[in-house]
Amino acid sequence: MRLTALLVSLFVTFSQSVAACDGRVISDGVYDAPLCSPADPARIVVLDPQMALGMLWELDVPVLGAPLVSLPDAGAGTRARKADIADIGHAQQPSLERIVALRPDLIIGDAYTHESLYPSLTRIAPTVLSTHQNWKAHFLLLAEVTGRREPAAAMLEAYETRVADIRDHVPEDLTVSVLRVSPNGFQVYLDGPRAYAPYAVLAEAGIRRPAYETTQGPDFRKRPGWEELTALDGDILLYVVANGYDPQGDDALAAKVEANPLWQMLPAVAAGRAWRVQRSQWMGFRGVASAHAVLDDIERFILP
Repeated sequence: MRLTALLVSLFVTFSQSVAACDGRVISDGVYDAPLCSPADPARIVVLDPQMALGMLWELDVPVLGAPLVSLPDAGAGTRARKADIADIGHAQQPSLERIVALRPDLIIGDAYTHESLYPSLTRIAPTVLSTHQNWKAHFLLLAEVTGRREPAAAMLEAYETRVADIRDHVPEDLTVSVLRVSPNGFQVYLDGPRAYAPYAVLAEAGIRRPAYETTQGPDFRKRPGWEELTALDGDILLYVVANGYDPQGDDALAAKVEANPLWQMLPAVAAGRAWRVQRSQWMGFRGVASAHAVLDDIERFILP
């Protein structure tokens, strides 16, 4: 009731009418396109505490509020506190009351997660919900919305140059398996049209995955049991251990899995070519810096 009264008291619906737009008309990669984004947003609230927040930081865009309870790691939390970013609750169900209190002039989110909130959000401020699945397209969209296209293009150009160099040095007959270990079991993020960002980086760098880990369909993840792990028959195995949001339990979970005889039977493990990688870039991907961190792992563990 209080939230309803607060929204009604504003009684101003921020129009996203393109005809009356005095900012930027955004036509591609957004929900409810075309829409109008303000020319110089100064009070931005972000609904995605991972990729969108990280990318805006890379673009040197100040952020007023974000779902801090859902931050992917302690480093992001420290940075958010230093920047005095207000907490708006959980990423999937942010507090509309807190957002209203911040009086934003732009709200940025993800269509997959926040589509149901869109009517309420647009009553508060112009709202941009990205529909991009490709992380680079998402980055460029945020740059367009915030007027940072030139620095974004420069960062991506440097990334593309490095990717091309690495691709030239990847052995043609090498395959790499990648696995996430979680408290609820295993997850394989697939190489395919909907690949999660770090695994898309692998593909761009010319890394080949085994058939079990590759798809041409809409799926982006598999959840194998212990018996199915034998399908991860890459010459090299990269695995990330992520015990939920809290990394405190990661090492204990890793030790438990690594001690299992079935784990020891995996081809890459038996050959001494299994490497644990950091959760920060493999499960908490936040932008160009994360992409370079994935490339660091390629150079460290995969290149001859």
